[in-house]
Amino acid sequence: MIGAMTRPPTVPEAVGLLAGDPAADARRAADLRRMRLVALGLLLLAAVVYVATLGRDGVWGFVNAGAEASMVGAIADWFAVTALFRHPLGLPVPHTALIPRRKDELGRGLSDFVAENFLAEPVVRERLAAARVSERVAAWLARPAARQRLVDEGSELVAAALGRVTDEHVRLLVADGLLPRLSQERLAPLLGSLLTEAMRDDLHHGVVDLVLDELREWLVDNAETVTEVLGERAPWWTPQVLNERVTGRLHLELVRFVTDIRDTPDHRARLAFDAWLTTLATDLGADTETAAATERLKERLLDQPQVVATAVSVWDALRRALVGSLQDPQGLVRARVLEEVRVLAERLGSDAELRAHLDRLAADAAVFVVQRYGTEAVGVISATIERWDGQEAASRIELHVGRDLQFIRVNGTVVGGLVGVLIHAATLLVGG
Repeated sequence: MIGAMTRPPTVPEAVGLLAGDPAADARRAADLRRMRLVALGLLLLAAVVYVATLGRDGVWGFVNAGAEASMVGAIADWFAVTALFRHPLGLPVPHTALIPRRKDELGRGLSDFVAENFLAEPVVRERLAAARVSERVAAWLARPAARQRLVDEGSELVAAALGRVTDEHVRLLVADGLLPRLSQERLAPLLGSLLTEAMRDDLHHGVVDLVLDELREWLVDNAETVTEVLGERAPWWTPQVLNERVTGRLHLELVRFVTDIRDTPDHRARLAFDAWLTTLATDLGADTETAAATERLKERLLDQPQVVATAVSVWDALRRALVGSLQDPQGLVRARVLEEVRVLAERLGSDAELRAHLDRLAADAAVFVVQRYGTEAVGVISATIERWDGQEAASRIELHVGRDLQFIRVNGTVVGGLVGVLIHAATLLVGG
């Protein structure tokens, strides 16, 4: 009987029926066997003492009573511990083998426990506040070696990711994703809105100034080209000398005109251009012929096969330039990123308000993730346990907690003996 009660099941001994570290499982199985032997040894010791002191009085009577109670406590606690994982002695006693029979309910209960006590919003915010994420990041980035490592590994990661994006990927994205979407969207109202906002912020004036500067510089540097073009338009019968004087004068007046527009903010040409842009923005935003013409132009452009090829070419050039710079330890991209990281580290270290703001953002992000995906995350626990075979689940759980549960048997043996001595003493006092 004792052998049957204490014989360890074959599943925990096998180790590794479910996923786990074989070496760690082997250590757990060895610890479980040792504690079972300790609990069994105490039970056998109590049985030997009980038989040796049977029928004796005096002090030995107390010893006999304690040994008897120790056996009762040891067997009762063995039954309780064993009933969690299997039927004691193989007998289908009611309310035994609880884990194999009710593993699904236990899995759902464990999922609910984790969700309510570990993924609750107050708990998440408290833990992140205690972690002082931004302060630790600032302290880590304050070390030059850490900043360099971050930039180096980040550059390699980004370069590797860009390298895996092929021209075919870009072609499919443009041809199957962007172009159909652009074809469905009306471009004219968007252009009208952007133009209106740009004019409201006077952004177009900067563009006009830049164009005028470049145009004037080109006219000054290419006087011969301008005069040749103008000369080609002169009548054939006019003298060459007259043509040269006229084209020279036209070039000079053209330079003066462009300079005058550039240097006069309220020049009539500027005002006329502003009025034209205002009218164009209004026409683009309304159902006018201008808007319809813009949409037709958009369709003609999107229908050109060269659009996809051009997009792929631009992407390929940009990718090769960026990857090359990222892979160069002394490249401008890495140097610029390293400098920006240094500036960020200094600001994080000195700006407590910024750290607090970033910590709040981190907490908000964590709470959002937990609230949105927490149920699915903890659901992995119940879903995994539901996939387990009942006996395998019991064996795996016993392998992890069985050693500590054997202390219940040890405590039951010791406490039972003490209670037996007390009961024997009380019996003698009442009977005497």
